[in-house]
Amino acid sequence: MDGNKLEELRELVDFLKANGIAEFDMERADLKVRIKFAGAAAGGVDLAQLGRLMASGAGVAGAAGTAPGVGVEAAPAAVEETLHEVTSPIVGTFYDSPSPGSPAFVKVGDEVEAGQVLCIVEAMKLMNEIESDVAGEVVKRIASSGQPVEYGQPLFAIRPV
Repeated sequence: MDGNKLEELRELVDFLKANGIAEFDMERADLKVRIKFAGAAAGGVDLAQLGRLMASGAGVAGAAGTAPGVGVEAAPAAVEETLHEVTSPIVGTFYDSPSPGSPAFVKVGDEVEAGQVLCIVEAMKLMNEIESDVAGEVVKRIASSGQPVEYGQPLFAIRPV
């Protein structure tokens, strides 16, 4: 990570702490950031504005001086969608299909049933089938095939039905 990105990240952390924001996720082509503060409560800052600033590349410098509720219009209340994350029960290697060249067990947009196999996590040459614990629509595949995963790491996001 170069010096500019590191400084931008420091500004982001300072901004989040100053405004009492407990969690923040950001993805760019070259950077993925997830910040979670223990015991913090969400503050009164306009998260949509913060997201637009980060997405535009303007960084936090322009917003860092903004106090909560000062010069920031409240965004209309958005309906928060609750997604269920299927996590890895073991440390191993994630595979989205039963063998190389085979189609994936599931893809984004598929409807799955509870108990349906979503992927395989290989651990010590044992192939462990990971099943969905809820019925719903696969919204996102979080892990990449062939990549190592940790215990408790999210693999899929599912919109329960």
